[in-house]
Amino acid sequence: MASPTLLTPNTSTPKPLLTPTIKSKLTATTTTNAATHRRRDFLSLAAGIFAPALILPLSSTPAAWATEDAEYVKETNEVINKVRTTITMDKNDPNIATAVADLREASNTWVAKYRREKALLGRSSFRDIYSALNAVSGHYISFGPTAPIPTKRKQRILEEVDTAEKALSRGR
Repeated sequence: MASPTLLTPNTSTPKPLLTPTIKSKLTATTTTNAATHRRRDFLSLAAGIFAPALILPLSSTPAAWATEDAEYVKETNEVINKVRTTITMDKNDPNIATAVADLREASNTWVAKYRREKALLGRSSFRDIYSALNAVSGHYISFGPTAPIPTKRKQRILEEVDTAEKALSRGR
């Protein structure tokens, strides 16, 4: 005999497995239009608030750049003079160790200050003086402050310093 639960009909109405969601096109477009309007309102408000803040600093930057440029030229010329005097010193000079220490301190300060300036990275004066400082520092780190710089290296460093100085005078 069959089980009574199988023979007895179910009195509740069957529920569909998936409930379809039907949205009218009118409701969807109204929601989208409302969201678009809110977005537009927000963007226009944000543009009104932030536009003056973005424009004002741009008008004052040329004076700041001119000041920074004059400072860069002055400090680079000082480093160039230190490089020339230090590498042309006689190896028997008693002040060579202090001159090399001063040069290394000045070059480290100059490099730390100007290496991350994006506006200076493309300048030929920056490239040449950076290369010269790298060669001088590398020599004195490897061989000590009293070791004379070889003639070929000294000539190349002096040429780079000369080209850097010329480029500085031309604003490059």
